[in-house]
Amino acid sequence: MVRIIGFKQREKEDGTPFFILELQGGVEMSLSKAGQYYATAKKAYVTSTFDEETCKALVGTEMAGSIIKKEVEPFTYVVTETGEELILNHRWVFVPESEQAKQNKAVDQLMADTSVFLQNGASQLAEQAI
Repeated sequence: MVRIIGFKQREKEDGTPFFILELQGGVEMSLSKAGQYYATAKKAYVTSTFDEETCKALVGTEMAGSIIKKEVEPFTYVVTETGEELILNHRWVFVPESEQAKQNKAVDQLMADTSVFLQNGASQLAEQAI
């Protein structure tokens, strides 16, 4: 589950305003480089067709799904607090639960076809010995 924790107004190329929703996943424990655990949560942003009033009303709403790391073309990111420039090749994106179920089903179907593993020659040798 993820929760809508806020929203921001953005502008399209033509200057038309729109709103993005800020999503946050559940609390996770991570291990720092110094060997200490700390609590954190993944965040992602999704575009919306909602107006400002609707976005305000949606804050606090939970949605079925999760936030995952997605590989993307490298891009530059500036840490606002320090001014440090980083080159990243991933983004955190929201994946609805229904989409996760489709992906899991495809993997399950692939793994269920064990005939692929029986075609390596070893099974043929075993059959010839019988």
